[in-house]
Amino acid sequence: MTTTEITAISSPELTHNILLENSLRYSFFRSIDAAGKDWDQAAPEHDLFLQRRYLRIVEANPPLGMRFGYLVFYQQDRPVGIALCQIKYFKGDDNIADLDVSRKDPCFFGGLAQWFKKWVAGKAAADILICGNMLLTGEHGYYFNPEINQKKAVQTLETAMNEVVEIMGREGVKMPVILVKDLAPDHEEHGRHLINKGFTEFEIQPNMILDLPYKSQDEYLNAMSTKYRTRAKRAFKKLDGIEKRNLSYSEIVAELPLIYRLYKDIANNAGFNMVDLNEHYLAALKEDLGEHFQMFAYYLDGKLIAFYTTIQNHDELEAHFLGYEKALNHDYQLYLNILYDIVSLGIASNSKQIVFARTALEIKSSVGAVAHDLLCYLRHQNTVANKFVPTILDYLKPVEEWLPRHPFKADHGD
Repeated sequence: MTTTEITAISSPELTHNILLENSLRYSFFRSIDAAGKDWDQAAPEHDLFLQRRYLRIVEANPPLGMRFGYLVFYQQDRPVGIALCQIKYFKGDDNIADLDVSRKDPCFFGGLAQWFKKWVAGKAAADILICGNMLLTGEHGYYFNPEINQKKAVQTLETAMNEVVEIMGREGVKMPVILVKDLAPDHEEHGRHLINKGFTEFEIQPNMILDLPYKSQDEYLNAMSTKYRTRAKRAFKKLDGIEKRNLSYSEIVAELPLIYRLYKDIANNAGFNMVDLNEHYLAALKEDLGEHFQMFAYYLDGKLIAFYTTIQNHDELEAHFLGYEKALNHDYQLYLNILYDIVSLGIASNSKQIVFARTALEIKSSVGAVAHDLLCYLRHQNTVANKFVPTILDYLKPVEEWLPRHPFKADHGD
């Protein structure tokens, strides 16, 4: 029989210390620096996004309405696992863009479904406990030392999340929903346990990833079929007269109002958006990460018209936030050129992969990115309400119809 012991802790940052019979215990911290060296010891060396250096930036420059918590897991006194908790207020009709788009549906049932989707979204409003990072795509939510029994690890994680909900509830923060974000299908044992504990498994959109076996941009282009190589070169010519700059920290700060406006224009056009980026987040990344973070900008007649950002995560290049003048996108093929530029940057940095993340799936596939499914798990803490979660998710989940492209000769480019 499993027993739980609650130990009183004097530190205001350390709320609970739970001892489990299987020798895994956990502590909950309110700031990343309070988790301190224990977090450092358990965090994976290969993932910058689970290290204090990055998490401190997010905590100091939080997205609108987001709070944080940090779980450290111990085997006896040794830190062996970590989990990032993000607490975010979510109101469905504020976060799903196409609900604001008035359109006439030729099918009565299509129009009825759209109306019902809006009604359901308006009712879906709550603080959500998220195990994962809403600013990223991929497995950046939790990590356990591979030596730890993974079944026990996910069991303890689920217990810890329940305890966080109780702790925050006693402080007046009600979190009726828990979301575990972005598990790869090969972690099916973790997913099975969550399903057995009442979570609903669902997918939003895949993560678009480009493998980089290429040593140069020429080698990358030569691997393409004639159709896609010609398309790329035509796009490059569209940028004649455009100046490209790698922005310094001071240049980012000077351009920040325009950068943020361009970001918002694109973010607000996305099908699903749960993050309203802090205006100072990108500048803070440059200040604290240095050359690991880069922002490139396109200038037309001395005015910034587009930008994109990347983060070097060891041997992966993360394509981060971007923005551009939508009115100029067609004439200069801004977005497509941004994707090609990120590929060139990835090759130059000897990265093994580029993580292009979600959204704009078809155009990302046209530069060679391939869809990788990620699974999410959601549970309502009310047993009755939880029975309706699968139905509600079907209505809230954005659908992007897209045709995967195959630009490389080895893939018989279409």
